[in-house]
Amino acid sequence: MAIHADIGSIMAADGGSFSLGLPCVFSPKSRQYLALCAQDGRLRIWNTDIKTLNQEYVPSAHLSATCTCISWGPCRKAKEGPQRKKRKSEAGQVENQVDLLALGTAAGSVIIYSTVKGALHCTLDGSHSGVVNCVQWHPEDCLLYSGSDDTHIVEWDLQTGKARCKWKADRAPVTSLCVSPDGKLLLSAGHTIKMWDLETKEVYRKFTGHSTAVTTLRFATTRPPDSNGLYFLSGAAHDRLLSVWQVREDGKDKNSVVSFNLTDEPHHIDLFTSNSKEEALRLAVVCKDGQLHLFEHFLNGPCKKPLSPLCTVQMTGVEDSPIPVPLLAAALTTDTHSLLLAYGNHLQPVMERVEVNTAERHVCLTRDVHTTLSLTMETTVSKVKTPVVNAKSKVVVPGLPGHQAPVKGALGSEKRKGTDAKEMSIEERLGKIEMSSEKGVKGAPSLQTDNFAVLLVQGLESKDASILNKVFQTRKDMLIKKTVARVPLPAVLPLVEEITKRMQGHPYTAVLMVRWLKAVLMQHTSYLASLPDLVFQLGVLYHMIESRVKMFHKLTKLHGKLYLLMTQVATSSNEVKDVDHTAKLVYEEESSDEDNATGDEGLPDEDSDNWEEDETMEDKAEEGMRMESKVTGDSDIEPGNESEEE
Repeated sequence: MAIHADIGSIMAADGGSFSLGLPCVFSPKSRQYLALCAQDGRLRIWNTDIKTLNQEYVPSAHLSATCTCISWGPCRKAKEGPQRKKRKSEAGQVENQVDLLALGTAAGSVIIYSTVKGALHCTLDGSHSGVVNCVQWHPEDCLLYSGSDDTHIVEWDLQTGKARCKWKADRAPVTSLCVSPDGKLLLSAGHTIKMWDLETKEVYRKFTGHSTAVTTLRFATTRPPDSNGLYFLSGAAHDRLLSVWQVREDGKDKNSVVSFNLTDEPHHIDLFTSNSKEEALRLAVVCKDGQLHLFEHFLNGPCKKPLSPLCTVQMTGVEDSPIPVPLLAAALTTDTHSLLLAYGNHLQPVMERVEVNTAERHVCLTRDVHTTLSLTMETTVSKVKTPVVNAKSKVVVPGLPGHQAPVKGALGSEKRKGTDAKEMSIEERLGKIEMSSEKGVKGAPSLQTDNFAVLLVQGLESKDASILNKVFQTRKDMLIKKTVARVPLPAVLPLVEEITKRMQGHPYTAVLMVRWLKAVLMQHTSYLASLPDLVFQLGVLYHMIESRVKMFHKLTKLHGKLYLLMTQVATSSNEVKDVDHTAKLVYEEESSDEDNATGDEGLPDEDSDNWEEDETMEDKAEEGMRMESKVTGDSDIEPGNESEEE
């Protein structure tokens, strides 16, 4: 999954924001606390001095509306009014105490968390219709600014908990915000970088920006804009250059004046601003690849070539083949050679103050992350009590007095009728499993469950791949459930590690391992929850599952579009090929052939000939009859008529 940083804090005294990924930022000024949100949606605040988890907050919608950005509020002095008297030791702490923490969510709301109360302060919602990408505090007033995917900027009043003003900032989503040190100007990033006058809410200046989404905006100087001494820097996604812009009186400030070279896109930035031309800008940038780059530069006009880092810090493990340890965040201190680093993973980061020799161009720090993870949770956060065991203590376990209960006793202690008391070998157990599965003998499921549980424990202890493969190949959910239920508690963690290792392999194997993982989580939840290092034990599994499913939604959409496209192509191709132009049914009349043979005019020739033959036949018949009448003496003329003629 890709992570984009957005640090929109003002100077080193104000908190930053880190959006569109896993937010992680140090508290302002003292750097006493580190606030971060991991993949599980929980807000965790770590104490950097004693390296303990100070507070943990779970938002009500942490799964559906995950945290997208974090910003610490500026340090506030004690409120005026009737209050109880403070001790001298408490007075300084109250004045510099960090209280409020703003969290932007994917649901379009902003959560305000109080670190003093350890509870939710208020929720700001109803103005944004998209994901909140960045939140930024005003340095003096109780105001908060938020930018969202809905292309709008909202000005919130923390005293009333309602929006004071809302205006459209760009045609593209607002990805980063930053308020000037004097609280009069506001930088916003969308398609371009705009500088707003907070009093009139009008655009003061426009800058070209980057070709990709701007994720970082920071003011680099505290000088007024009318002196040509106001500078700010910006970073973008997939951009290995950190650009510095100058606000000029003549308005000729469309392009950047200085660029800093990076090895990857910036994820976390901390800086000490420059108050004059004689004071250099100190900059610490943590990139996506986990490296830290330190810069020091005097801002006094343009510089043609990109500047290389003064020093690059990288961390590796202590293995034979060293593996890079990613840096999460870095904070500068008043001492130029001292740094506060946070590295490891977001679920349980490691915080350390280190001395860095900036005279060396590249510094590689070697750390054993597994042994360094000695962070403990305070009793106010974790209610799980871990007993303190010394050398004189004696651990009592179930079993006979003075004897330790065997791990496998709960599995194979029961003797069945008709079986020998001698323990069967692994080969015999595998053979019985195959025979019971093939023959389907009555009572085979209970025998299989016991054998599977014993074999599973033996395979985990001996790390025999053949035994584990035989056990993990089953697909029966009831058999898996009963087998996991009979596994002893000391074998639960090795089983989870084996399942995690196999899920990283072929997807077919992962499908089978998901059933086993589900059974383990359902049967042994109480035991896993009591482990003090549960976060470290399940961290790899959680990251792997998160990486597997993060593309599922996009793949589902792509599958639907491709299916629709292929269906249309197949339908159109079938219509072209299957067209048959021959008639399926032809009806012919009887007279059609005669009409076609003779033409349109007259009667048919054959019929005319027949009529002539009929006439000649009639004439011949009449002559024959006359001849017969003459022979017989008959006459056609009547006697009366003959006499008249005579």
